[in-house]
Parts: sequence; structure tokens; C-alpha cells
Amino acid sequence: MHIGPLLGSGRTADVYALEGPWVLRRYRPGIDTAGELAVMSYLSASGFPVPRIGPPVEDALPTDLVVQRLTGPTLAEALLAGTVTGTEGAGLLARLLRELHTIPPRISQEPEDRILHLDLRPENVILAPEGATVTGWSVAGEGPPALDRAMASLILAQMALDPSSTAGAQVGDLLTELLSRFDDDDGVPADALARASALRAADPRLTAHETEVLDDAAELVSSLTDRRSARFRS
Repeated sequence: MHIGPLLGSGRTADVYALEGPWVLRRYRPGIDTAGELAVMSYLSASGFPVPRIGPPVEDALPTDLVVQRLTGPTLAEALLAGTVTGTEGAGLLARLLRELHTIPPRISQEPEDRILHLDLRPENVILAPEGATVTGWSVAGEGPPALDRAMASLILAQMALDPSSTAGAQVGDLLTELLSRFDDDDGVPADALARASALRAADPRLTAHETEVLDDAAELVSSLTDRRSARFRS
């Protein structure tokens, strides 16, 4: 297949068109895609909605990935357009995490561990005609599901605290709704939030703003969680 024009760029990769239903993700130097490929292949075989892995491409780099070209808006775009409500978006994110956390780990021998996305945000959910599909598996790992819930909440809190975003209030509402969905999954424990904060702080892909507001974002998640717990106790 011939590598076509550039379709878009993200923090870690550029995406190029290919023939047929495929795109090529060309990652920045120094990024190893072997783990991402292994996780996506494992999840696809387990029935979780991830992009299909495509055939090899001539002239591709060793770290390039060929994946299914998905059509449809991201969840973020649908929320901004008003075609998906905050309640619906939170329900979808919670459902995807819940379904993901039913899948046993590939490597870990810990009985409670599961596959973790560790970067689930509205931008990483494509509302394709065949159903919601989850992308962005470059930092996926294995561990307790509470860590994934904490990380998803923390990322939304960082987005909600971005003064340059016109969707800050909307994302804050989405976070509140998402935390309410997590009540059925043992919520976001303090130790999981602390671990998520440490992992996030060590992520070199964070923007200056995301680094600056990380502590405030963790406090926001904690205060919303405590508020919900107090409401249930009263």
C-alpha cells in the first residue's frame, strides 16, 4: 500500500492515509509501539472495541502501526456539538471502562488485575457507525481497575481546569456525572487517585498547563468524591 497524505497530528504520532480502510500511525522518535500493538491485538481477540490491526506497509518504519480508519466524531466532538449529553457521555465512558475491566491481564499474575487504558478521555472514543471504539492505547497497562477510574477522572479534572478551554464547565459536569457512575464500581479510592497523580506527573507528554494544574485536579476529584460519600452517609 502507498502511504498517502497526512490526515492529522497528535501528541505522539502523525496519521497518514492508506488505501482501503486503513491509516498509518507514525510515532515520534523514541516511542516503542510493540506494547500498544500487543494490547490492541489481545483486546480485539477478547471482543473489546478497538481499531483493527492492518497489514504491513512497504516503506513503513519499525514503529509504525497500520490500523483501521474509523469514521464518525469523537465523543469530545459530539459533546461540544450537543449531539451527546454529558449524562450520556459519562455513561458511555463508565461502560467502556467496566467492559474493559472484565478482561483478564495478559501478563500479570495478580488475580485482581485487569487491562487498564490509563488515558480514557472523550478524544479517545470514536463514535463510529458500528459502535463506540476506543483508541489511544500507547500508555495502557495492567493493574487494579480503580487506578483506571482514577486516571480517567484526573484527566477530565485537568481539562475542566483549563482556562483557555470554552468547554471547561461542560467537562466539569461530565466529571461529576462520571464519578456518579463509578459509585457502582467502588468509586475512586484515595490511594488509587494518589497513584494516578504520580503516574500523570511522570508523563513527559503533559503540557505545561496540565503539569501546573495537576495538584488542583487531584484535589477537585478528591473533593467531588468526598462530597458524594458524605451525601450517601447522610
